[in-house]
Amino acid sequence: MIKDTIVDGFQNAPHRSLYHALGMTKEEMDRPLIGIVSSFNEIVPGHIHLDKIAEAVKLGVAMAGGTPIVFPAITVCDGIAMGHRGMKYSLVTRDLIADSTEAMVLAHGFDGLVMIPNCDKNVPGLLMAAARLNIPTVFVSGGPMLAGRMHGNKTSLSSMFEAVGAYTAGKIDEKELTEWEENTCPTCGSCSGMYTANSMNCLTEVLGMGLRGNGTIPAVYSQRIELAKHAGMQIMELVRKDIKPRDIMTPAAIRNALIADMAIGCSTNSMLHLPAIANELGIEFNLDMANEVSERTPNLCHLAPAGHTYMEDLNAAGGVYAVLKELEKLNLIDTSVMTCTGKTLKENLEGVVNRDENVVRTAETAFSKTGGIAVLRGNLAPDGCVVKRSAVAPEMLVHKGPAKVFDSEEECIAAIYGGKIVSGDVVVIRYEGPAGGPGMREMLSPTSAIAGMGLDKEVALITDGRFSGATRGASIGHVSPEAVRGGLIAYVQDGDIISINIPEYKIELLVSDEELAKRKETTVIKEKTDIKGYLRRYAKMAKSADKGAIINEF
Repeated sequence: MIKDTIVDGFQNAPHRSLYHALGMTKEEMDRPLIGIVSSFNEIVPGHIHLDKIAEAVKLGVAMAGGTPIVFPAITVCDGIAMGHRGMKYSLVTRDLIADSTEAMVLAHGFDGLVMIPNCDKNVPGLLMAAARLNIPTVFVSGGPMLAGRMHGNKTSLSSMFEAVGAYTAGKIDEKELTEWEENTCPTCGSCSGMYTANSMNCLTEVLGMGLRGNGTIPAVYSQRIELAKHAGMQIMELVRKDIKPRDIMTPAAIRNALIADMAIGCSTNSMLHLPAIANELGIEFNLDMANEVSERTPNLCHLAPAGHTYMEDLNAAGGVYAVLKELEKLNLIDTSVMTCTGKTLKENLEGVVNRDENVVRTAETAFSKTGGIAVLRGNLAPDGCVVKRSAVAPEMLVHKGPAKVFDSEEECIAAIYGGKIVSGDVVVIRYEGPAGGPGMREMLSPTSAIAGMGLDKEVALITDGRFSGATRGASIGHVSPEAVRGGLIAYVQDGDIISINIPEYKIELLVSDEELAKRKETTVIKEKTDIKGYLRRYAKMAKSADKGAIINEF
């Protein structure tokens, strides 16, 4: 145990004196030291209550004979950061979280860890840290918020952003916009649709790093506190059995996560985070795996923004395990994998029932025979780009139209609100990639404006940046290589015809090679020279989106 080298022995008397300074007793020092990584803060709605989760985890650890010690991790609220320079700091925090957690754990020495994330980059950042550190670890998130209510229907944050587009188009007045504002996000927790935070929390269950219900039990349910106590108790079991993240997050577990991703219809951001986690584990992850898996995996869920069900509905239907049970019936997943319960996934799935086949459909009634995410390739994206096809209207699965090109999100939004985007257009937003942004901003504002104005079934969007999990429509992100690295997206001009064929995984810029060669001779690549601090370092180090936009390649 860690305490053998940090706590025990005469040579560690100075260390013990500092533990005494914390008010720690000898009895506490004699027990396994469990680090509790709490992402509590008072600015992110998904994290405002994590102090209560941490207290419950501490109680569970102490009940099982361990000594709990809390230290923090940062997080950014993507919703609050959306649409301005703050969004440049969202994805980049994933590596800050992994690195700072590594530093705290190795500097102070813990026997086990309980990770308490909830939102967006916080979850994959801590999963990356767990993979890197490889000491016994359990995850317990803060859980999703309940859906809002408007006009007798459930709603969520994506509808709020779309309401802004509806207001701009004159479809609703200021009074109704205010009503949306006051009723969309009714509780603490990660936003109530299948956005990035909930996608990653669900996939944490599939990866075997979170107990059943981690991804779906609402933040305000008392079950969430019970789950936190059980996580605290379970980490002691993992310490005793010496079960570590790399025993759990195997290549088979990563593949299970990709399969479940397709079945649930998770955020396209999972196509950044799964490769990044796999990289930390030393596991190869090729984007083309997504299409191969998708061809065999039915899409069983249509949670918001793809449909009209929400996280609370998935929870009531049996949660992630109900989805896994349906996949087990189809022999699609490897149930021999170990999990943080100390049991195999097969053992965990015994007795699991799908309680609502309207929320979690069966293979016979699936929303589609193929998975929720597709990777497209072609001359515009030779290294791939990603679309959440389960959220694309059928009439937009195949589309051809003229490009309207913008060199930033701000330019695009101004054009949308200025009425310059019309039916049939293919909106191109470039210089928003990992290095070019820098930070690969999510762009929920333009996609929501398009949807709110009723154009989501008529207009496509393409970017080397990324789209929020709350985005719906033919929104294609992660175009690789990105513009600042000389990708073809840098040479697209207004009026160029772009062909999109999602069922065939193709995307093409219909411009001759001769014309493109001329453009490459005369076009100046736009590099941002005014960035400073961490963004400057990230821009220099960031890998392409198809590599997960990572900065440390192992």
